[in-house]
Amino acid sequence: MRRNLTIGAIIAVMALVSGFYYVGTKYKEASVPVATQTQGQAGQDNTITLVAAGDCLMHNTQIWSGKQKDGSYSFDTFFAEVKELINEGDYSSTNFEAPMAGPSRGYLGYPLFNSPDAAATTFKEAGFDLVVTANNHIMDQGIQGALRTMQVLHNAGLDTVGTQEKPEESRWLIKDINGVKVGYLAYSYSTNGIAIPKGYEYFFNFLNKDKILEEIKTVRPQVDVLVLVLHWGVEYTPKPTAEQRALARQFLEAGADAILGSHPHVIQTMEVLKVGEQDKFVIYGLGNFISDQEGRERNSGIVLKLKFHKDVSQGQTLLQEVSYTPTYSHHYKVGGATKFRVVPVEETIAKIKNGQEKVFSTKDLPLLQAVLNDTKSRLGPGFKADQ
Repeated sequence: MRRNLTIGAIIAVMALVSGFYYVGTKYKEASVPVATQTQGQAGQDNTITLVAAGDCLMHNTQIWSGKQKDGSYSFDTFFAEVKELINEGDYSSTNFEAPMAGPSRGYLGYPLFNSPDAAATTFKEAGFDLVVTANNHIMDQGIQGALRTMQVLHNAGLDTVGTQEKPEESRWLIKDINGVKVGYLAYSYSTNGIAIPKGYEYFFNFLNKDKILEEIKTVRPQVDVLVLVLHWGVEYTPKPTAEQRALARQFLEAGADAILGSHPHVIQTMEVLKVGEQDKFVIYGLGNFISDQEGRERNSGIVLKLKFHKDVSQGQTLLQEVSYTPTYSHHYKVGGATKFRVVPVEETIAKIKNGQEKVFSTKDLPLLQAVLNDTKSRLGPGFKADQ
């Protein structure tokens, strides 16, 4: 990440002080609204696909790239070439690490992000349904900036999970997707030492093992599939810690079906674990989906696809398939202006070889091939359940 080292060091210390886990206070639990994503057939077998992408950052350079002559912002190049992949999901999610506190606070990149509202429209138009807000940057512009962020996302037609606008709101999200009830729970290890103000303790889902186990126990009977999104781990490392691996197994054994990791800003390993007779999934870090961080690994990401099948006769919904598409985030010039985009790596390599790619050329093939090789080496071949 392009850093102001002095400010970055201060924030790092603050984050350490806040600790990897937060011992939360007791929160008021709310009744859980069940929203319908698509119309399914009740009482019938159904198969759904959940799509997930990794961390979306908004550095100064990305903000500047979207500024229009009239002062408005447009980021329509960001996801144009992966939109089809995002829309392959019946429900698609990503993690956005930039508050939208409004223009009065000034638009800023790292370390205290503040993004234009147009980012929300960009996510929606790309095909995302859910933006995870439990991360270490949501409080960068204070509690009012964080609350406004949620309002902007909701006004754009996006769901959120991991933070709550009001104390009576649920700490989790349940969606009815093609007749399959899917629950999302999201938590973050920290807010970079920026305190949650008194009276707003309900706002943020801190990563606390006991609290997570308690909420898994509560939500599990209400859903067919339970997805846990965890903002955790050590930045820029290719593998999870032993503690993360132990926690992942605990959460899966407690009732989660899949764990989606964010925060490391590089792709980390994934695995399918056997819990009883069921296959359950964890990816410890999805990598960056879009950013202006430096280095090949920090611009590598994936579009992950999880397929679940609901078998009514057996009374269970099981993981059927895991697959992914490697992606690469980069900037380029158009008429002297800098633009950003995410591209599917294998498809882009093929376009270069066929003379159809307009930005990359043959000289970029070694870079893209290295991204492809590294991603496949780290994640492996995917998964398909025994039929």
